[in-house]
Amino acid sequence: MTQTLQRKLNDSAPVRWTALVLVALMMFFGYMFVDVMSPLKSLVESARGWDSGTFGTYAASEYFLNVFCFFLIFAGIILDKMGIRFTGLLSASLMVAGAVIKYIGISDFFQQTALCEWLDSWWTVLPGSAKMASLGFMIFGCGCEMAGTTVSKAIAKWFKGKEMALAMGLEMAIARLGVFAVMWTAPMVSDMFDKSIVAPVGFCTALLIIGLLCYTVFSLMDHKLDSQLIASGEMSAEKSSDEEFQISDLGKIFSSKMFWLVALLCVLYYSAIFPFQRYAPNFLEVTLGVDAGTAARLFSCFPILAMLLTPLLGGLLDYRGKGATMLMVGSIIMIACHLSFAFLLPLYPAKWFAVLIVVVLGVSFSLVPAALWPSVPKIIDEKILGSAYCLIFWIQNIGLCIVPLLIGNVLDATGGYTVPMMIFASFGVLALVFSLYLKVEDKRKGYGLEEPNIKK
Repeated sequence: MTQTLQRKLNDSAPVRWTALVLVALMMFFGYMFVDVMSPLKSLVESARGWDSGTFGTYAASEYFLNVFCFFLIFAGIILDKMGIRFTGLLSASLMVAGAVIKYIGISDFFQQTALCEWLDSWWTVLPGSAKMASLGFMIFGCGCEMAGTTVSKAIAKWFKGKEMALAMGLEMAIARLGVFAVMWTAPMVSDMFDKSIVAPVGFCTALLIIGLLCYTVFSLMDHKLDSQLIASGEMSAEKSSDEEFQISDLGKIFSSKMFWLVALLCVLYYSAIFPFQRYAPNFLEVTLGVDAGTAARLFSCFPILAMLLTPLLGGLLDYRGKGATMLMVGSIIMIACHLSFAFLLPLYPAKWFAVLIVVVLGVSFSLVPAALWPSVPKIIDEKILGSAYCLIFWIQNIGLCIVPLLIGNVLDATGGYTVPMMIFASFGVLALVFSLYLKVEDKRKGYGLEEPNIKK
């Protein structure tokens, strides 16, 4: 009877995996919205008068407030102070609000308004539609990045002492399914509405509202779990830890060499992945000589192996370890793929070869995140874990903000994708260097990055 009373929600496998699905769905819809315009790059440029530089500015805007207004740092403090329920609902609401503004910005109606005319003439030469869409994408980006860190802390809470790496791997797999889904659905929805760029954005905005509802259900479950933790005497200790959080605790994070190694590895690796996703459909369209829809469908294969392998690698990490080694192997694969895009695919522009490289790149996208995010709780105190995740995301966002601008300008200057792909490959080389350093430091200090998460 006592054992029954002490059993908590997250002790039940079906319940904790249901909680995982609810938070993962929010990220799934978020990932769909992030890349909804990527398959439509050529269409947006012709319909709204954008060029590659404008598209790069729009893509970079997702990270602007996070980086230059330090929103992600504040998000980490909010997360550690207010908890995963408040922060998750706030982040989901910001995603919806930003999506609505972006939808208005690219709508046909907005092009005829006085506000759009004023935006056309105000500040820079960017079209008014790009400025309004970028504003919405900035707000969406605040919510999306905050949601990513919140979900990581939520999984760490619900799967503590359990299948944490597997759960994080599955969450990432479900989220990445959003990339696959949007590469197919965005062109399809666009074609259904006579080559519309508005309809796909509106469709993904509606899905974000569903994601908000999913997180609301999760919040109710988490509230019940907290009640059980209080009843068992565990919650009081966690609450006092949260209440003791001070701004000065951030110094503990910044003074950690391991934190900086993980953060720099993260920014370099993801700078060669997410900005590449923005341009990949157009790259395949130009290199293979196919239409935009076909190029988007070819690139949709990117997350396929990532979706399958990330949970398996998470399970391997739980039971066997080798996290630092995974980071090294993933960086090597990424270097090889981007160099193949730069030099081999233009020489052999076959669809099967393009898909092969894209899918292999997805293997890299499995290895690195599967090992990276579960490693953070091993090097950072749980009390400031939310802030640590947010600071890593903030540093990551610096790269994700700058790189799309860089690639867009390089494209306008060179008129081709060879140099951009070499830039992406160079990020991989630097990521490999930091992953080697990380493995050396782990061996010296014994953080356990090569050790399994589940102790026998």
